[in-house]
Amino acid sequence: MKKRRFVAVTVGFGLALAGGLAAAEDMGPPQGGPQDPQADVAPNPPPGGGSGGPAMATAATAGASHPVVVVELFTSQGCSSCPPADAVLSQLVGRKNVIPLALHVNYWDYIGWTDKFGSQAYTDRQKAYAHAAGSRTIYTPQLIIEGEDRVEGARPLDIAELIQEHGAETTPVALTLARHGDNVQVDASSLKPFAQKVLLELVRYLPEQTVAIERGENAGKTITYRNIVTTWQTIGTWDGAQPISLTAMAQGSQPVVVIVQEPGPGEILAAASLH
Repeated sequence: MKKRRFVAVTVGFGLALAGGLAAAEDMGPPQGGPQDPQADVAPNPPPGGGSGGPAMATAATAGASHPVVVVELFTSQGCSSCPPADAVLSQLVGRKNVIPLALHVNYWDYIGWTDKFGSQAYTDRQKAYAHAAGSRTIYTPQLIIEGEDRVEGARPLDIAELIQEHGAETTPVALTLARHGDNVQVDASSLKPFAQKVLLELVRYLPEQTVAIERGENAGKTITYRNIVTTWQTIGTWDGAQPISLTAMAQGSQPVVVIVQEPGPGEILAAASLH
């Protein structure tokens, strides 16, 4: 695994958003927020099918560059520094080379506004990323690019650069998804076995929802959130020695994402989505 990079908060949100993210697909004041007040890290698509056949997505070809890069945003409705980062994520939605996912944490709820999308599971995931990187603090907003690089605050140029870098990397994994009614079939193969078993993770998300925030740091604001993660579950482990095929339940119309990721959480080796 490559050394994890950390990008801190700087300036230039508006101009960078227009230029940096556009460049990624073709491949103001400082933004920031307080650290988690409990920051110490413990060691530790619409359904396919029917007469037209199953919905399918080929995510990656073994030995080829990454066709998509996963961008995770840890955010909160109660954080005044988060709306610029939420806007950056919204700009990534619909770009063919990116799977942007918003994970709402719950440690801002104490200020007076309970994030309706917040989950302890996503707070725990952010803390696990911090622990894997050797850090004892977490920050909001924070973006994790392809499971490896941390960007704190809204930094579109850095995000665009990291998306391009990870998109140019090769992957040993071939990954294909197919939806059959309420089930998703996952097929994967690897050019080589892995040093340790990787995780097969299934993610569902709500494409868009607008929220009128009544209390907390963003009181009085109405914000539209995009790609709001509703579930994130491990559906299997895999050593890469032999191809794997499994079926997972995926009821409802929310899009489906499958991620192949090293434990830790660590590097994301492949990902695919079905809309």
